[in-house]
Amino acid sequence: MGFLMAVSDYIIPTVCVMIIAYGLYKEVNVFEVFIEGAMEGLKVAVQILPTLIALLVAVGMLRASGSLDGLVRLIQPLVAFSDFPSEVVPIALMRTVSSSASTGLILDIFKTYGPDSFMGRLVSIMFGCTETIFYTMSVYFMAVNVKNTRYTLAGALVATVVGIIASYLLTVMLFGVA
Repeated sequence: MGFLMAVSDYIIPTVCVMIIAYGLYKEVNVFEVFIEGAMEGLKVAVQILPTLIALLVAVGMLRASGSLDGLVRLIQPLVAFSDFPSEVVPIALMRTVSSSASTGLILDIFKTYGPDSFMGRLVSIMFGCTETIFYTMSVYFMAVNVKNTRYTLAGALVATVVGIIASYLLTVMLFGVA
């Protein structure tokens, strides 16, 4: 384990040095290209800022209005037949929209049940098995001006459901049922 920790300390600096060395080898003005990339990144950040603000406002309205609670009440009968904890349903829903909102809900689970509990482990694994679909789609598609997303949303929702199921099964297999 000590060897891996020592190697991990040098991976990023080594990659940076290798990129600079390769650029110099190819006779590229590395600093100028870096500045151009930073300027492009800043332009993208400015372009996606309205989308980020809209998503944050929408998530705040969803939580404050009680709509999230109503949606959870609608979905809970669908998971009632299984041992899937109903307290995790809001996290599964919010994870598709906002990472920070779902992180807040996860911290509530940690405070209530503890991070080493079945629920704490489940939400931790679920956080790693799912993605913020609507945030990611809006930010990246907006940045490159994609108008027709085709099957992206359907595929992402299916992948998220599979990720939620997989996180539950992994938690049960690794740690047992609560």
